[in-house]
Amino acid sequence: MDIKIFFKLIKRYKWVLISSPVLVGIIAYILVKRIPKQYYSETQISTGLLDPSKKAISNQSVDFFAVNQQFSNIIEKFGMKRMLSILSYNLMIHDLSDVKHSFRDHSKYLKSMDAAAKAKIIGILKTKLATKSLLTLEDNSGAYAIFDLAENMGYGEDALRDKLEISHAGNSDLIMVGFTSEDPSLSAFVVNSLSQECINIYSSDVSTNQSNAAAVLDSLLKVKELDMDKKNSSLSSFKKTKGVLNLNEQSATVYNEISKYESQRAEMLRTIASNQAAIGTIIGKLRGGDSFVEGSSYSDNKAIVSLKRQLEVANNTYIDGGFKMSGQKKIDSLNRLISAKSNSNSDENVLDPRTSKQALVQQKLDLEIKLQQAKSSMQTVDHELSTLRARYASMVPYDADIQNYQRDADLATKEYMAALDQSNQSKTSNSLGMHLKIEQAGLPGKALRSKKVLYVMGSSFAGFGLCFGVLLLMLILDQKIKDVDRLKIATGSEVIGSFSKITTSERNPSYIWNDNSSATHDDYKNEIRSLRFELLKKLDQNKEQVLGISSLLPKEGKTQLAYNLAYSFAMVGRKTLLIAEELPLEGAAQKKIASSQSFQNFIVKRKLQTEDLITVMTKNAVKKSLLETQSLKNLRSAFDELRKEFDNIVIDISSLQDLNLTKEWLLFVDMSVLVFRSGNIISDDQRKHIEYIKQQQGFAGWVFYDHPIT
Repeated sequence: MDIKIFFKLIKRYKWVLISSPVLVGIIAYILVKRIPKQYYSETQISTGLLDPSKKAISNQSVDFFAVNQQFSNIIEKFGMKRMLSILSYNLMIHDLSDVKHSFRDHSKYLKSMDAAAKAKIIGILKTKLATKSLLTLEDNSGAYAIFDLAENMGYGEDALRDKLEISHAGNSDLIMVGFTSEDPSLSAFVVNSLSQECINIYSSDVSTNQSNAAAVLDSLLKVKELDMDKKNSSLSSFKKTKGVLNLNEQSATVYNEISKYESQRAEMLRTIASNQAAIGTIIGKLRGGDSFVEGSSYSDNKAIVSLKRQLEVANNTYIDGGFKMSGQKKIDSLNRLISAKSNSNSDENVLDPRTSKQALVQQKLDLEIKLQQAKSSMQTVDHELSTLRARYASMVPYDADIQNYQRDADLATKEYMAALDQSNQSKTSNSLGMHLKIEQAGLPGKALRSKKVLYVMGSSFAGFGLCFGVLLLMLILDQKIKDVDRLKIATGSEVIGSFSKITTSERNPSYIWNDNSSATHDDYKNEIRSLRFELLKKLDQNKEQVLGISSLLPKEGKTQLAYNLAYSFAMVGRKTLLIAEELPLEGAAQKKIASSQSFQNFIVKRKLQTEDLITVMTKNAVKKSLLETQSLKNLRSAFDELRKEFDNIVIDISSLQDLNLTKEWLLFVDMSVLVFRSGNIISDDQRKHIEYIKQQQGFAGWVFYDHPIT
């Protein structure tokens, strides 16, 4: 949507936009003058939900989410159908009982009743009020139509609910009950009566609910207490029967003793094993397995004894042999060997073998004593372990049983404590119904500020908005192109100018351009002159001569434009050739425009009779292909001759509806324009034609065929 177009539409219908709000405002003023004054009354009710002075525990924290829920619950109860029914009964009883001070005038139906009938109706209303019955359509089935009577008096549920306001004042402790009516006393009566009835009913309901809840909690508490005592008694009886004081501690003590004796037993096993190994080693040493214990080896002693025997034999031989030198040498040699062997044996046996054997024997005896002690202690430890393990094994069956008893007793105790806390909380918390109190009763007040001005202003604005919306809807739904701006947007091309349709009886171009007495003709010529200026500027800028004029549909004003442009060109001294269809001049005073020639004859005979400034050639009325009459070469040659003869050539080309003929004529033009008639719609097929013509090199733009000039 284009804003400029919308502003033009607003400008066109500006008086409608101005007059409609004024008219609607006048009508609204006449209607609102009859509206009676309105009076508002309000009652303030405290709840105690957010007032610390009304709580049993002043420092008690406030859960605002829960408090908001309670406020919402109270407000909903105030607007319940039952409450409104009770209010209707009170209002009807008031008006029927005291006719002089009734809030509203009685209807013809009530005025026609006698006092006995009214007394019966009052009795029915009081009975329904006492039983807090709902006011429904079924109440019409009795002797008197109570439901319809309430509606006629203006005390029906819908009438009361529309004027009733129930709200929570911000973060305060107050609930506001307000009512608006045409009578200040009626407004005060409604809010006070409704508030008092709601407080009484709500307090009674809450008190009953709390009493029922307390009874249920007391019964539950007794059941939980009996269950707790039963479970604790079972646990105590089991402990007494089985002799269990504290099974967990006893089992832990026995288990620690078992661990202690098992450690001692393991240590004794290590002692026995080490002593047995040490005794075996000592026995081995005493049996000759150690050189330090045995001293010299047996082979060494045997060698010394053998050498000594050899020495004795050598001494005997030396003496018997007469003390020969060889005998002396042998004796000396044997002595050296004995001495060397004795010395070697002495070096290898530093310790006394007897001392070592004695120490080993003593150590062996000590180890045997310790080994026997360990074995004796081992028997004692095994006996204690057997006893402790038997005691621990006897505790295992009791453990599962006592855990079950203990768990049941703990669970029963927790349930009892939870029930006890809930019961105590219920007893210590103050009753909500007892906190509801009327802090400020509703009083008859002054009349509310009149909203008549707002109604009149709102109506005027609504009327203006309605007209404005209608214009906007017209613009959105209207696809017709009625001005130059919308044509630019729709085609995406330049609009060179516009001209109007001549609807007078005289449409002869020669007459129009020579007539200076008609203002209508003067306006028309000014439009053509403006268009001529733009076209000649484009033609002369590119040194072009041939101008083609076409349109989307036939009879769109292109022929009229072609004739008038040709005459306007002649008016500025341009020798102009017009190739066009015959211009219809029915009813015109002058039939003759100019001596016309046939363009088809010129193509064939190449004979041209030129006029002074404007020469007219008519096209064949039969739609026939131009290229079928002559070859393209002959046609180009003919147009070249015409270019030399005339300054400008204006061609009335066929409409784009005959696109095949239009394409042929476009071959011989330098520049082309399209005429668009105001109020037409561009179809999808025409858009394809527009895209084609826009792609032509000589396309200059559009000429808008505007509203007619009369």
